[in-house]
Amino acid sequence: MRLANAVNIADLGVMAKARLPRVIFDFLDGGAEDERTLRANRTAFERYRLRPRVLTGHATRDQSINLFGQHLAAPFLIGPTGLNGIHWTDGDLHLSRAASKAGIGFTLSSASNNSLEQVGGDSAGVKFFQLYPWGDRNVSGRLTDRAAAAGYKALMITVDSLTPGKRERDLRNRFAHEVRITPRVVWDGLMHPRWLFSTWLARGMPRIENVAEFVAAGADAHVLAEFTRSQRNPDLAWEDVAWVRRRWPGPFLVKGILTAEDALLARQAGADGVVVSNHGGRALDGAPASIEALPGIAQAVGDSMTVLVDGGFRRGSDIVKALALGAKGVLLGRATLYGLAAGGEPGVARAIAILRDEVDRVFALTGCGAVSQLRRAHVAAVEDFFRQDGGFTRS
Repeated sequence: MRLANAVNIADLGVMAKARLPRVIFDFLDGGAEDERTLRANRTAFERYRLRPRVLTGHATRDQSINLFGQHLAAPFLIGPTGLNGIHWTDGDLHLSRAASKAGIGFTLSSASNNSLEQVGGDSAGVKFFQLYPWGDRNVSGRLTDRAAAAGYKALMITVDSLTPGKRERDLRNRFAHEVRITPRVVWDGLMHPRWLFSTWLARGMPRIENVAEFVAAGADAHVLAEFTRSQRNPDLAWEDVAWVRRRWPGPFLVKGILTAEDALLARQAGADGVVVSNHGGRALDGAPASIEALPGIAQAVGDSMTVLVDGGFRRGSDIVKALALGAKGVLLGRATLYGLAAGGEPGVARAIAILRDEVDRVFALTGCGAVSQLRRAHVAAVEDFFRQDGGFTRS
C-alpha cells in the first residue's frame, strides 16, 4: 500500500506491521499484562456519542488552538515516545519535522535516539520536552537545564511509570530499551529487508542519546539502555516534582494523572497543567481508559490548569470528544508512530493530514466553527443520549 492510499490511521498501522520485525512492532503496539487498559483506551470512546447540530452556517472551520502562548494549527500534537529510531532512522527528527511543517506541536521524550539539542535546532516548530525523573536530582536537573537552553517551550514530567509495567510481548521478545540479538530476531530482520537495510544496517542499534553524558565516552546502545533501566526512581514524591517546577522556567505539566486527587496535588506542586494518561496502556493494566478519567479531572481543576490527554486516539472524532469533555488538546502516540514506521516523515505527515481532515469533518457535522465553540453538550454518554435533556445541561 502506498502512503497516499492510506485512508485512516488503521491503514498506516497495517503498513507499519508489514515493514517492522515482530519484536519492533510488538514494542510499538503492545501494552501491559493482559492489555485490558490498552484495549479500553479504544473501546471507551464508544461510550460517548456526538450530538450533531445542523444549519449552523459554518462553511469553514478553524481547529487551531493556543497552548501556553503557542499557536498550533490543530487541537492535537505529537506526544513523547521513546526509541523512535528503531522504527525509522532519525525517527525523532522525522516526527519533529512533520509536526513543524503541519504547524502542530511536537514533544520529545527523554528516551529519544536523537539528542534534545539536535532535535531542538533542527526545525522551527513548537517543541515541548518530556522528562523521565531518572536517578538523582543531578540527572533530572541536567536534562531540565539542557531543554531550557535548547528552546523547548514547556516541560512534562512523566510520573506513572516509576515502576515499569509488565509488558509481556517485550518480555517474550527479550526487549528492554534495546533489541537483543537472537537467532529468531536475526531471522525476523532478514524477513523484513526494508527495515533491516534502512534502519539497523544503516546506523546500528540506536542509542538513548540524552543520557550519554552520564556514562563513559563512546558507550554503546547496551550501556546506555542499562543506565536508563538502573535509574528508575520509585521513591519520587511530590516534593521532587515541586523541585523540578522551581528549576524549570516555563510552563510545566505532570503527565500520567488519572484521578482528580492527583491532579489537585499536581496543582499544589506548582504545575500549570496535567496530562491525563495511562501511559498508553503500558503501565498499570486494569487502570481506566484516559477518556473515562478525563471529565472528572477537567471538572475538578476547572480553569486553574491546562488539561491535555492521550491514550488510544485514532480518529478525529476521538479528538473532538476529548475536547468536548474538557481537554485543551490531545497528545498522539501510536497514531503518528504508525505513520513513521510505515514511511518516515511522509508517513507522519499522512497521519497528521488524515486526523486534521477528520477533525474538520466532525466539526462541520456537529455544527462547530472553532474549538472554542465545542461544549459538553456536543457529546453524551450512550445511556443518556436519548433522554429528553441529553443527560446534561445545554449550553
